[in-house]
Amino acid sequence: MKKIFPINDPKNTPARVIEAIKSELRKYVKRERKKKLPEGVDFWDFDCKVGETADKALPLHVAEINQALDHALTDDWQAVYFEIIAKPGIRTHKAKESTSEL
Repeated sequence: MKKIFPINDPKNTPARVIEAIKSELRKYVKRERKKKLPEGVDFWDFDCKVGETADKALPLHVAEINQALDHALTDDWQAVYFEIIAKPGIRTHKAKESTSEL
């Protein structure tokens, strides 16, 4: 999903628009996570970018989407660009530390 969301809407306040954007993005992520996983894949991971425009977009983690939208509201952006692309993810397990008792 690559989309530009306008924040200034004559019918709604910017706070309401931000909440609607958050809702739409949550629904998109939830819908993508429900898709069937390919063989050998543990979960769906996401490459996310957000910015005022596509050129200014910076990468972020999917869990930081709400914070990025709150930042856009406080900085009074006219629009916010989101790029969320699903990719297969494989879990990596942390190595256990060996403890030897003497």
